[in-house]
Amino acid sequence: MDMKKIEKKWQTYWEKDKTNHFNLKNVDKKYYCLEMFSYPSASKLHLGHWYNYGPTDSFVRYKKMKGFEVFQPMGFDAFGLPAENFAIKTGIHPKDSTDKNIENMEQTLREMGAMFDWDAEIKTCNEDYYKWTQWLFLKLYEKGLAYRKEAPVNWCPSCKTVLANEQVVNGECERCKSTVVKKDLTQWFFKITEYAEELLQGLNTLDWPEKTKLMQKNWIGKSTGGEIEFTAESGDKFKVFTTRADTLFGVSYVVLAPEHPLVAKLTSKAQKKAVEEYVFETSKANEIDRLSTTREKTGVYIGHNAINPINGKSVPIFVADYVLYSYGTGAVMGVPSHDERDFAFAQKYNLPITRVIKGVNCDDTLPFTEDGLVINSLGFDGMTSEEARKAIINKLVVDGKAEHKTNYRLRDWLVSRQRYWGAPIPVIHCEKCGAVPVPYKDLPVKLPYDVEFTPDGESPLAKHEGFMNVKCPICGAPARRDPDTLDTFVCSSWYYLRYPDAKNDSEPFNPEIINKVLPVDKYVGGAEHACMHLLYARFITKALRDMGYLKFDEPFKSLVHQGVILGPDGQRMSKSKGNVIAPDPYVQQYGSDVLRLYLMFGFSYSEGGPWNDDGIKAITKFLDKIERLADKIISLPVNKQNIMEKAEKNLLFATNYAIKAVDRDMEAFSFNTAVARLMELLNALSKYECTCANPTLFKDCFKTMLLLLAPCAPHFAEEIWEKLGGKPSIFNQKYPVCDESALVKDEIEYAIQINSKMKAKLMIPNGASNDDIKELLYADEKLSAEISGKDIKKLIVVPNRLVNIII
Repeated sequence: MDMKKIEKKWQTYWEKDKTNHFNLKNVDKKYYCLEMFSYPSASKLHLGHWYNYGPTDSFVRYKKMKGFEVFQPMGFDAFGLPAENFAIKTGIHPKDSTDKNIENMEQTLREMGAMFDWDAEIKTCNEDYYKWTQWLFLKLYEKGLAYRKEAPVNWCPSCKTVLANEQVVNGECERCKSTVVKKDLTQWFFKITEYAEELLQGLNTLDWPEKTKLMQKNWIGKSTGGEIEFTAESGDKFKVFTTRADTLFGVSYVVLAPEHPLVAKLTSKAQKKAVEEYVFETSKANEIDRLSTTREKTGVYIGHNAINPINGKSVPIFVADYVLYSYGTGAVMGVPSHDERDFAFAQKYNLPITRVIKGVNCDDTLPFTEDGLVINSLGFDGMTSEEARKAIINKLVVDGKAEHKTNYRLRDWLVSRQRYWGAPIPVIHCEKCGAVPVPYKDLPVKLPYDVEFTPDGESPLAKHEGFMNVKCPICGAPARRDPDTLDTFVCSSWYYLRYPDAKNDSEPFNPEIINKVLPVDKYVGGAEHACMHLLYARFITKALRDMGYLKFDEPFKSLVHQGVILGPDGQRMSKSKGNVIAPDPYVQQYGSDVLRLYLMFGFSYSEGGPWNDDGIKAITKFLDKIERLADKIISLPVNKQNIMEKAEKNLLFATNYAIKAVDRDMEAFSFNTAVARLMELLNALSKYECTCANPTLFKDCFKTMLLLLAPCAPHFAEEIWEKLGGKPSIFNQKYPVCDESALVKDEIEYAIQINSKMKAKLMIPNGASNDDIKELLYADEKLSAEISGKDIKKLIVVPNRLVNIII
């Protein structure tokens, strides 16, 4: 079969027939399946795209045949840093390179033969999309969920520009290798922390991988304890949050984050140089490195002490990089006896270590980090840790030095980017009126084409006077636009809401439509997005719900992560490693159905694995065998005899077993086992072909196999279906339903044991009694020789499996 020819034929048919088109009139039967849209950073699909989109499309086709009105849109997450970096290197404008890449990727996606509804396509870099991204910003601003404050960024003093975390490699700028430092800039944030508790609790309602839900739980990081006020000897006060107030009597030092404003204020003259050098060195490290559990804990005494509020003792104040000013209060208490990190720190700087918790019936060698009984804590000795935590905080609350507190690790979402290729932030800055939101009627704030990209310390848009200069919407005075663009995660935080109403030019979406089509029933994409995109999308959904636009709480009901196809060497594919496998040569040689089927069969979908094309020819042979059988069926003479002997019953059993197994496996994204069951059914059909006493049954069972195969090899199945006289499209046919009665065999093969030793295999009628089984045992020539004349003490029958004769 000329696979390339039939692929083009059926893709043309599907497009003309609108087979892939979502009909809103059937929304009561809707099934919204969405793959995470791709970034058009390359002109062609790589194997990872194929692995995500191909098998998932098979799942969608399966759902269509199950009677659902499926909606599978496709678009492009088109803004982002790679296109801008490409422009800096080559001079090719980001819009030009992005549009060209999208055009090429659209073509290859169509050639895949997926059921994408191209009428719903979106491109986040187009004005008709980012106009509504800006609308979303303004809505969040109105609700107090968007605000501005100073925050540290990665700064390259040589390039004089802000760098994304991805551009900082081992503390150095990837462009010029200069040491990167931290610099404070005024930036925009979304108040995701407002929804921290709901984001945490909502995970319990989701059909998501447990690992992903755990990652989000840890990212949100809820902890319950108390916020305790320490007083510096200068009289300045600062608070520390702790979940272990029961260890407060064991505090031997406190730590301030290097960015904490009290560091500069409280540092003594003698320690000033050492502290300033330490703070500068810390500015070179990113937050992930600073929080690493394997990183050596370092710090510097600032030459000032603080008073422990529970016992009045003076303890030294250190500055240390493992404390972040952006998390909690930016200050922590050090209890070396009951914290491993603090223990190592105290040993390094020769600080006192005082036990205040004693273990109960366990090894309580220091550092002892478990709960126990409180000691060396005047007024609280003998209490359990749990009792003391409450009692100590309660005492300090009465003294006005503490409060009960719930903290979250989650921080507000920084959305400002000092970049060009993104959605402009729709805010105008006026000397008289301050930050003024752009009026809705003036959206979109268009991204100008003629922009200078060369990094020089300013946002690229800040250098475009035509863009920057504007009149204040309130007072009419000369004003300036915000020069920053939005984080591309903002674009992807709501795209699933745009798809069902993608052509709407008067609003981002029609709530009536969206509340019928959403939430997404099945979302498929990489696990690397667990704590960024997936969390942001959940936040935006809840915020829009509270504004009255949405009537659901979560955007994605069910989530599946595809695995990663590695290079043949077992490493992640990379151009630098020379192990990148392009799908195009396989598509050209074998056709897209063969590649799709091999990806489904050769890997466990959620795990992936190293690429190995040894088995791809076996897939070709599998389809060739099906085509040969189809030709045989077409040539069979008409025979209306309804013979139903053992061979026919076995074929019916194999067919219905396959229906049940493939149906189950497709639903569970267990594509490799689904294809394996199809291969088993093909073997059963081939075996029956030799006798073929009932051609009608043979043809019916073959058609059933073809219907089961159709989602996995769509072009091929359409062609064979048409050959057999079927009316296109095969995807308008109903998915086969298992006849459970056909799975009840007349006879079942049993393993026969004598005194637990295997002796033979015997066919026994279904439902046979023990007496019936004994008769069959004596009737068998081989077994009869072993048991004749002997007393059968016991006959152990394991239904449908074995008989054990005890003599």
